[in-house]
Amino acid sequence: MLNTAQIEQFHQHGYLVLPGFGSLEYCEQVLQFAQQQLDAVALPIEYEADTRYPGAPASRDAEGGQTARRLLQAYARTPLIANWATQAALAEALGQLLGAGVRMSQVHHNCIMTKQARFSSLTGWHRDSRYWQFQRAELISVWLALRDEKIENGCLLVLPGSHRWQVNAEQLDSAQFLRADLPENQALLAQAVSVPLRQGDVLFFSSNLFHAAGCNQTRETKFSMVFTYRAHDNLPAPDSRSASLPEIDLT
Repeated sequence: MLNTAQIEQFHQHGYLVLPGFGSLEYCEQVLQFAQQQLDAVALPIEYEADTRYPGAPASRDAEGGQTARRLLQAYARTPLIANWATQAALAEALGQLLGAGVRMSQVHHNCIMTKQARFSSLTGWHRDSRYWQFQRAELISVWLALRDEKIENGCLLVLPGSHRWQVNAEQLDSAQFLRADLPENQALLAQAVSVPLRQGDVLFFSSNLFHAAGCNQTRETKFSMVFTYRAHDNLPAPDSRSASLPEIDLT
């Protein structure tokens, strides 16, 4: 269970790290499985070229265009992953933050995310809720570091407390990323902190938290496993992408 200080930290800052939540043995098992899936080109896969982020290959046919970014639909790939994403300890912690009746989206995240040594892209400052359609932007993503994550290999950067910020449309570009060229945004971005993780650490973060990530400047691929959860009464909008796949009830 989360203690009072951890719950307050999440609600105040929009994120919370739980050190050693996943075992090293489990992380190694998932790493082996993920590499097998990448080697076999086991679809669905999102490629760096698909993101069109800064530094990404221009197309799948360009040099580095076949660099995988995400193994999608992770929950359905193996019980090894499905059982972790729905485990009782995770459901209990999420229930403390979201309330009873936690459900997992199969549409959003639900992936093993890679950041490879070459052709990895920059991820600008954004809120995940920008393209999600739920009654409230109050979902929580759970990020398991399958290897150590640090600035050098593109660990997450966050703006603490930004899940509670009111941001005007003029502060965002057409893709809903914070514009770095505006003086008012530069003051906000000066508050950024990195979130380094050790293998097995878990990061909980709000879908409304502004976050970003740099490129992987090391020789080893960074692997992370990410799932997104909502309260039972925070329904996806009918006929939206957020409602396009059945959700998984953790209770």
